[in-house]
Amino acid sequence: MRWIVKPKPDASKIKSLKEELKVDEVVATLLIQRGIETYDEAKTFFRPSFDDLHDPFLMMDMDKAVSRIEKAIDHNENILVYGDYDVDGTTSVALMSSYLKTRLGTVATYIPDRYEEGYGVSYKGVDFADDNGFTLIIALDCGIKAIDKVAYAKQKNIDFIICDHHRPGDTIPNAVAVLDPKREDCNYPFKELCGCGVGFKLISALASKQGQSVEELASYLDLVATAIGADIVPIVGENRALAYFGMQVINTNPRPGMKAIIAEVKKEELTITDVVFIIAPRINAAGRMKHGNHAVTLLTETDFNKAASYAVDVDFFNTDRREADQRITEEALIQIEKNKEQERYTTVVFDEAWHKGVIGIVASRLTETYYRPTLVFTKSGDKLAASARSVKGFDVYNALEACSEFIEQFGGHKYAAGLTLLPENYEAFKAKFEEVVKSTIDPKLLTPELKVDLEIDLNDIDNRLMRIIRQFAPFGPGNMTPVFMSQNVTDTGWGKCVGEANKHLRFTASQNGSKGIVSIGFSLGDKLDLIKNQKPFNVAYTIDENFWNGTKSLQLKLKDIKA
Repeated sequence: MRWIVKPKPDASKIKSLKEELKVDEVVATLLIQRGIETYDEAKTFFRPSFDDLHDPFLMMDMDKAVSRIEKAIDHNENILVYGDYDVDGTTSVALMSSYLKTRLGTVATYIPDRYEEGYGVSYKGVDFADDNGFTLIIALDCGIKAIDKVAYAKQKNIDFIICDHHRPGDTIPNAVAVLDPKREDCNYPFKELCGCGVGFKLISALASKQGQSVEELASYLDLVATAIGADIVPIVGENRALAYFGMQVINTNPRPGMKAIIAEVKKEELTITDVVFIIAPRINAAGRMKHGNHAVTLLTETDFNKAASYAVDVDFFNTDRREADQRITEEALIQIEKNKEQERYTTVVFDEAWHKGVIGIVASRLTETYYRPTLVFTKSGDKLAASARSVKGFDVYNALEACSEFIEQFGGHKYAAGLTLLPENYEAFKAKFEEVVKSTIDPKLLTPELKVDLEIDLNDIDNRLMRIIRQFAPFGPGNMTPVFMSQNVTDTGWGKCVGEANKHLRFTASQNGSKGIVSIGFSLGDKLDLIKNQKPFNVAYTIDENFWNGTKSLQLKLKDIKA
């Protein structure tokens, strides 16, 4: 790993914030690194408020969307709430349909089949709306590039409202309203909402016309917080407030479906990290292994006993998903070695038998192994479908755009995308993608980067620091858990490898005779020799709390060790 220590802020700024907030230098430094330099900014950061949320009508086309939905409610029209099959899509559909059903009885949901229809708005979905008398489709977390499908719906006298957060193409679909803060002509102040976040802005606008405040919609924020965590959007600005209040709902009064998922989790308080690794994979597994409808049914169920039954099914899908992604990852690694492609600038692998529902996870696993832009392909109908993942600092969306001559369809973000192409174009695309990445990527980006916030002494670590760091949550992109480093650390002599196959490292760290602090390094078992015989070493870590036999203690969660 490349350790990159963030520059220390100006000393006068640190001194000023220390005095204003009555905090120590470590806390003041961490805050300034996050762009927080005044008392008022710190207050907003530590105490998010519903007042931090922007007026939804600042979003382009919001007035048109509200007007069309109110017309549909007034005339008792049939509304179809349409969303993608991932966490952001299914939570968006659950949110929008739950809200609309409080005002209208003729609301239904539609999640496209991952294998028959693929990503986004489909012709089959539009035909379903036409066959069943729906006159308005509200598409969430998709639709920004569905130009032909929206035109097709218009021919059938079906209106579209699009709520998306993906980057638009050159042309915006000819829908009644297109809500997307990433539109170039949209002046909405916060650009990084997830799809469920855009959906929440729409129900906020609708509710405001009924005299309701945004606080009265707080019960929907468990869905929004889950989507924010799963979709890896920056947890800053408006997202921070939405995630903060959403986590409060999850920890105090979650909807029955959420409650059923977390019923077996033995934790007093869930963090957004728990949401990402416990709740989100189960919601995702429905769309990956069976159908996204199962996730929507679970998330919209109001009876806990029924929700608990649905949660069992979803947990079963998640078990299948884990087994599939482990097997396919192993097969992909063998394919890379067999083709002697270990030294390439990209990873592009394909097997027509691989499960389409897990290729995104496999792409992430391969990126962890070889750390380079990665695509995993499988057969999807008469085409090949792929999930793309990138490394920090490299825009895989732009790289795919440079290969568009070989691609049928693609969409996504800087670090994650999806695409389809014809089988006969696979080899040409693979060669072109390698060529594009090789010629544009900075070679240093092919080595994992570890950003260190601050160097501190082990003596700086105490319960007071931990209490303040906890208040920095919810953590995520733009506000990651603080990473510290300490130099000339030694093991007190009891360091050892632990866990299955001695994969992990555990020791007690001391620095210049300081009191020892237990340290655990997952997947760092191969670093044992660096700490033997009380040789000094440097550590990068986060500060964590360990709960054991009813006792709570501080520990270091190691990121890396260097001689």
